[in-house]
Amino acid sequence: MSHQSKAATDRNLPLIFLFAATLLTSASLMFVLQPLFGKILLPLLGGSPAVWNTCMVFYQSILFLGYLYAHYLSTRHTQHRQILIHTALILISFLALPLALPENTVPPTDSNPTFWLLWTLFLAIGLPFFVVSTTAPLIQKWFANVGHQTSHDPYYLYAASNTGSLIALLSYPFLLEPNIGLANQKSYWSVGYLLLCLLIAGCAFVLWKNCRGKFIRPGRINSPLQDAEAVTATDENNLSLATQLHWLALALVPSSLLLGLTNFISTDIASVPLLWIIPLTLYLLSFVIVFSKWNDKVHPLMVKLQPLFLLPFIAYAFINPADLPYWAYLILHLLAFFFAVMVCHGELAKLRPHTRHLTTFYLIMSFAGMLGGMFNTFVAPFVFNAVYEYPIMIIAALLLRPGRINSLLQQIIAPALLVIAGIIAHATVDNLLQYFDAIVIGLIGLTLLTYLLRARPVGFALMTGAIIFLALGLHGLSSHTLYQERSFFGVLAVREAVLTDEQGQPESYHELFHGTTKHGAQRLAAHLSKIPLTYYSRPGPMGQLFTEYDGNDQAWNIGVVGLGAGALACYAKDQQSWTLYEIDPLVIDIASNPAYFSYLSQCAPNAAMRIGDARLSLEKEPDQHFDLLVMDAFSSDSVPTHLLTKEALALYVKKLKPTGILAFHMTNRHLSLKKVLSINAEALHLASLIQEFQPQQDIPLVVATDWVVMAKHAETLEPLRLSRLGNWQKMPLYFDMKPWTDDFTNIVSIWK
Repeated sequence: MSHQSKAATDRNLPLIFLFAATLLTSASLMFVLQPLFGKILLPLLGGSPAVWNTCMVFYQSILFLGYLYAHYLSTRHTQHRQILIHTALILISFLALPLALPENTVPPTDSNPTFWLLWTLFLAIGLPFFVVSTTAPLIQKWFANVGHQTSHDPYYLYAASNTGSLIALLSYPFLLEPNIGLANQKSYWSVGYLLLCLLIAGCAFVLWKNCRGKFIRPGRINSPLQDAEAVTATDENNLSLATQLHWLALALVPSSLLLGLTNFISTDIASVPLLWIIPLTLYLLSFVIVFSKWNDKVHPLMVKLQPLFLLPFIAYAFINPADLPYWAYLILHLLAFFFAVMVCHGELAKLRPHTRHLTTFYLIMSFAGMLGGMFNTFVAPFVFNAVYEYPIMIIAALLLRPGRINSLLQQIIAPALLVIAGIIAHATVDNLLQYFDAIVIGLIGLTLLTYLLRARPVGFALMTGAIIFLALGLHGLSSHTLYQERSFFGVLAVREAVLTDEQGQPESYHELFHGTTKHGAQRLAAHLSKIPLTYYSRPGPMGQLFTEYDGNDQAWNIGVVGLGAGALACYAKDQQSWTLYEIDPLVIDIASNPAYFSYLSQCAPNAAMRIGDARLSLEKEPDQHFDLLVMDAFSSDSVPTHLLTKEALALYVKKLKPTGILAFHMTNRHLSLKKVLSINAEALHLASLIQEFQPQQDIPLVVATDWVVMAKHAETLEPLRLSRLGNWQKMPLYFDMKPWTDDFTNIVSIWK
């Protein structure tokens, strides 16, 4: 490089920093706003993981509209006119500041809330988010026209954009969420938005100054190197429909995979931003890598490594799930996801076009992202009764691998798969188990053989897909699923299982699953069908509570938040008044159907039913109404975080009579919920007892479970503490975390 050239490069470094800082700030604001508003909206919809997926569809849709706007603006208007139009748009967006939900925001209880949620997001953050979403393609297009030495290839600025996204995502759960409340987060975001507008103004000034005295046709490239290559570039970069569809597929599949994996992760722990951020971080990291100078070396490596990591993933996640810790399953899924998006996005980066097609390229990418989100949110829940879109997109990602088309090995492996499929199809539920081990071993063997097809995308994908869906069908048959359906709030399944009764004889029973977590069970024999089981058994904490207060609970008003199979209803007495609160109408349909569970129809046929989020429903009840309020709301294995805050606890206590009792179910595999309840109970000066129950005898369907009881006065709980029915202890005190409020929650602090 000559001294003259180097000097020119040095003189232009501030220009790069200005445009890179604008893109970084824009991306940071975008990816702080996403978990921020998702967290604000979660309490209105029971903490369902579907809230995040719906929010993602909104973000992707606005992103697409922003990219469409940038494409139209940069291809139909001169640079001066672009600046004037964009300035007007930014000024209009200030009307949406400061950020806030619309007044009297209440979700519907009698229909799917997806469209209500999208409309609420549009009213609250639509305008500023639209402006932020236009920044990446528009600022890069402006940079391509300012005459900088690197203007001919501004794609490297995309790395700055995604770096900002990563910084924002990683700072949210570890820096912003633990230290800054939601109200201040909204205020700081508004300040950051004003800073972004100033940076955009700086970029616009540079473009205006560079174009002064020149007439540049829309879409023309104002770079000496680009002018020299213009004719060649036009010839080489005429976009065919096949090329654009290829871009579409390469961007759509990772977008759908992102939401599928997010749904998997957040179902069994908690629907909180921390867990949403993990796959989204990997997704953005892939963009940073593939649009950097390292992609030429990294991409071939990813293509080679993907089949190797796919083997244990298929074996443990689909064929033969072992009793692994949750983090091991999480790592398997995250690795499979990362390699899939790295291969797809690596191909996308390889195929990026000349800068004259830059906004078209980004437009198609954003459109594909929106389509992927819409498929997961609007199509899959209505077409599939389980989360089948996730394995489907795993297969689609393998189809997009680079390689050859035909494979002789397909002709060898396909008959073997057909034989196994035939065995499964002809096997009945009674004799399936005798084939089970052989089929599992066969599928694992075939998984190893598919590695030989790694260079043939079609054969590799189809064989892998056949194995995955054969495994899913095998496990579906072996689980004796009687009914399975999907709602906005998750996948519910009723299964028939067999236990060994007290006489050592086999006995059938029904169990209810939400996701992978059991939410109740019932024995079918007439003389046993009224016995509460699992977390609500008579030997357990709930049975102890009803037994201890049996003498003075004849006319109690009792509220139960979270219906499940309805087992608690069989503690009801004729003179008592029971009100059951449930957010998911599908749960009510299942619990009310005697073909599946008969607790409600036998024990509390006249119980009042309230549909909707618990806090919103309880606010409508009279104060000092309940003698006993039972909080048993779970989304799969997670308690919605907004039901654990100090304000939520204060609401429950407000609805209790002076001698009323609040019982809180907190059984959880991953989170220490007792910390949250203990600190908030101490802050509200409530008496509290805890029992981490372990069955002392081998009683069918009596399981370990953890419960906390609270009251306004310690003497209310004294009979329970002194009873010999169970090991009730005073709640331990914790001083290592802040109380959870509606403005502040921190999931990291209670991880087991």
